[in-house]
Amino acid sequence: MSTAVQAATEVQPYRAFAVRVHRVRALSPCFVRITFAGPELGEFADIGADQRIKLVVPLPDCGVEHFPTGPEWYDEWRRLPETRRNPLRTYTVAAVRAEHGEVDVDIVAHPGGLAADWLCSGSVGATTVLLGPNARFPGEHGGVEWRPPTGTNRFLIVGDETAVPAVANIGAMLPPEARGQVILEVPQPADFLSLTVPPGISVTWLARHDAPQGRRMLIAVAEATTVLEDQPAKTEDVESAVEPDEEVLWEVPTEAAAVGGPYAWIAGEAGTVRELRRLLLSRGWSRDRVAFMGYWREGHAG
Repeated sequence: MSTAVQAATEVQPYRAFAVRVHRVRALSPCFVRITFAGPELGEFADIGADQRIKLVVPLPDCGVEHFPTGPEWYDEWRRLPETRRNPLRTYTVAAVRAEHGEVDVDIVAHPGGLAADWLCSGSVGATTVLLGPNARFPGEHGGVEWRPPTGTNRFLIVGDETAVPAVANIGAMLPPEARGQVILEVPQPADFLSLTVPPGISVTWLARHDAPQGRRMLIAVAEATTVLEDQPAKTEDVESAVEPDEEVLWEVPTEAAAVGGPYAWIAGEAGTVRELRRLLLSRGWSRDRVAFMGYWREGHAG
């Protein structure tokens, strides 16, 4: 597998890395850290922030034997028969130790999750493929949605458990003068993790318990006042907040309002992040300062 991956690799922003599952360590009842290892990871780019990668889930009868690894892998993968098409799952990189050929990925270990069940049940030593940023590529790799306007130092960062790995990276890279709030909703208090953030950033952990998904997070954001917009809302933003496009699950501004205003980054269950975005727009936040990402949809797999 490793030879095939290396032979197929070109200098593309993303490439396939042949890896093995090296370690599996529980961080909490909800979170598990998976360490992948392999010599090819010496060329895995350490981008940071909310860098996305894809994990190829091995098939029971053939592993990753049929997974295409060249630059046109996606089209080739789609053309495979269903019985030979490996499931893909998207995760955030937690740490890169290229000099040791290791990459950490923190996952949510929810029962019934295809990748989580495989990773948490005797996967150590198994081989698979990660699709991630290629350190040999000289330009932007993509897969990063944390793009606050230059000079912004006020932040509102919100997410459920699926966003915690990304938020942990983002918090650690905020400038020392940053101020604002991080609000995270997870299943139970035992899932509260230690985050590294500047002194001006407050971190609020919310335990969901038996409440509906995202409900406690919505209430907390509605009560948040640390980084509220200090400019009147644009008319079109308020209208879109009242009647949102229900098909839009992911929107990251490419142009921002005047330097100095606050910036919101919201990720998690798609329905919840849409509600959070609508709330912020109705409170006067500029649409071009609210990034929201539906990482998953309640009732849908993958």
